[in-house]
Amino acid sequence: MSLHTKTTMIITEKGDAEPFSHERLISFVKKITENYPNLNKESYLKRVIQAIESRDTFSTEKITNLLILEGLSYIDENEPDWTFVCAHIYLKKLYKEAAKNRGYHPEEQYGDFYHLIKTLVAKGVYSPKLLEDYTKEEIVEFGKLINPEKDKLFTYIGLRTLADRYLARDYDRNLYELPQERFLMIAMTLMAKEQKQLRFALVKEAYWALSNLYMTVATPTLANAGKSYGQLSSCFVDTVDDSLQSIYDSNTDIANLSKSGGGIGVYLGKIRSRGSDILGFKGVSSGVIPWMKQLNNTAVSVDQLGQRKGAICVYLDVWHKDIFAFLDAKLNNGDERMRTHDLFTGVCIPDLFMEQMEKRGDWYLFDPHEVRKVMGFSLEDFYDEERGKGHFREKYWQCVENPHLSKEKVPAIEIMKNIMRSQLESGSPFMFYRDEVNRKNPNSHLGMIYCSNLCTEIAQNQSPTITEQQYTKDGKIITVKTPGDFVVCNLSSINLARAVTDNVLKRLIPIQVRMLDNVIDLNKIPVLQAQLTNQKYRAVGLGTFGWHHLLALKGIRWESEEAVEYADKLYEEIAYLTIQASMELAKEKGSYPAFTGSDWHTGTYFEKRGYRNSQSNLDWDMLKEQVKTHGVRNGYLMAVAPNASTSIIAGSTASIDPIFLKVYAEEKKDYKIPVTVPDLNAETTWYYKSAYHIDQLWSVKQNAARQRHIDQSISFNIYVMNTIKAKDLLNIHLTAWKLGFKTTYYLRSTSSSIEECESCAS
Repeated sequence: MSLHTKTTMIITEKGDAEPFSHERLISFVKKITENYPNLNKESYLKRVIQAIESRDTFSTEKITNLLILEGLSYIDENEPDWTFVCAHIYLKKLYKEAAKNRGYHPEEQYGDFYHLIKTLVAKGVYSPKLLEDYTKEEIVEFGKLINPEKDKLFTYIGLRTLADRYLARDYDRNLYELPQERFLMIAMTLMAKEQKQLRFALVKEAYWALSNLYMTVATPTLANAGKSYGQLSSCFVDTVDDSLQSIYDSNTDIANLSKSGGGIGVYLGKIRSRGSDILGFKGVSSGVIPWMKQLNNTAVSVDQLGQRKGAICVYLDVWHKDIFAFLDAKLNNGDERMRTHDLFTGVCIPDLFMEQMEKRGDWYLFDPHEVRKVMGFSLEDFYDEERGKGHFREKYWQCVENPHLSKEKVPAIEIMKNIMRSQLESGSPFMFYRDEVNRKNPNSHLGMIYCSNLCTEIAQNQSPTITEQQYTKDGKIITVKTPGDFVVCNLSSINLARAVTDNVLKRLIPIQVRMLDNVIDLNKIPVLQAQLTNQKYRAVGLGTFGWHHLLALKGIRWESEEAVEYADKLYEEIAYLTIQASMELAKEKGSYPAFTGSDWHTGTYFEKRGYRNSQSNLDWDMLKEQVKTHGVRNGYLMAVAPNASTSIIAGSTASIDPIFLKVYAEEKKDYKIPVTVPDLNAETTWYYKSAYHIDQLWSVKQNAARQRHIDQSISFNIYVMNTIKAKDLLNIHLTAWKLGFKTTYYLRSTSSSIEECESCAS
């Protein structure tokens, strides 16, 4: 009796049927795994073959998906390289999809670049400016820069994130663009207005930086560069004046920015408190909570091109009479009419509050409208110029002592308890140490910083936009406004693990700063005062990610003085190179309009940070003189953002954060992908300690060393177990403040669910 084994038929994309070939599959798997000898290929092949042969028919597309899914199931601490195998298979799928839509053979991998641009311009996806700014000959030459080998740098989760969210598709979601084309498109877009004789070299250099994953651009730039829609900046901060007109105008501005992908910080500290008077009528104001409710509705209803709801963080001063209601706004219990679950919150804290809280003293709450009326000044317009003394505390005590000014007295520690309770439950409020921020503001000659942005890394001058008059003329309604400083920031981040390891910082940072600076002139922001502020300060935010990855590669323990010293040394070098790059750009293109009188101009910037040759191996004295002579192109230069999604694309660890787990599942809306920390092996595993098991005071020390070199701020997360004692959490906050922190971001406890900010990801 003979055994008859049925043969599974493979259905090709053309609909043809052919018998399943073991040899062909084995040959394919052998080829894509040849650089990874330690993988369990035999078991993998056996399971794939069993799955195929268990059915009568199997399509080629389903085989591709099966190969990926089986590969993902093998990812663990011992075999992390399966992620690259899965990425390789997924790449072939992307090549095939793009080739089909664009009409070329998949074996070519990348099709004609000029044809791609022509096609997507015709479909309304790419901007026609690309064909106006560049000739066909230039675009053909750019196309020759594309190196498909660079696609092999991606992990599976990195490639999948890039493909799902950032590669250009037509309006029916058909894929046209491939990874290296996205990078080249960004380079071309950002260099379009450069001098023609320099453009090719600059595009080539920008493509080098992006394709090697030495850096990433902010998600709005990554998503929208070269497109016919969207804008390129990451972060905005608005200051709301105490008037109905300003409140509603701000809401409209915020909606317009939110729809095009920006994350927004909003300062509410000028708005009168609940029970304040309006037009002399006592006790009729409803305070800040109703306006927060309005912003909450805006965040929910104005989503970001259908991808995610708007992201808004509101800030309030710790002396504002509405502070307790504000701190309760994110809690899950209590009066829902007073809750704003879709907003993030931040508290603006002066040194004096921390001092009073530490010595268990009293704290006084005021109505900002009444302070203006009775005292003739705005308390929020002052800060302490030195630790322990300054104009803010003078004005504050004047308010306390004035018998005509109403006030509420509370123990300072009670406010701090409410802050920490809300943080443990919801992750916020974020902390904004206003005195330290303003003391280190390089542009304090022109303004004041009241709060930070959504992710707490931006610190720039702010002021409200005021509507002066409205009138009719020739049948038109004319509105005259005095524009305030509406903060804009353009972000980009260095991949530390790759750039430092390959020793390319000196080459990388100049092209990165140029790319950031060019965003300012290319961007079309739908809020005019933001456009004006962008031109006035030319602010950029060069940051970093992959810090824990870098420490692991270098064999440096997180909880060590060595890590603190390395943070100090590395970020000093990054600061030096960034300032130098902006100075060189100023030589070429001119310094930012507000340079004269700034700390950059006077040299105070360098003195405040102790930058001198006698205390460094970098030539700070010369750079200080060069900046004084030539200026800097950008009024604000550095900011370390959370960059959760772009660090995934680049295959590294997020921002300056420690890892959560060595092996985890990355959960997105419709799939879950196993991921290991980068470069996980027998040597690095000992240096990958979980964030929740790290003594946070070591993280605080590292960040204090780092903050000295960052002119803006840093998205610094605090990681604690949900069993943490109040005194220990209080000690972390006190230590951060005493060591010169400007801000802290989320309190990430093991009990709270945190929403990632994706606007600032860079």
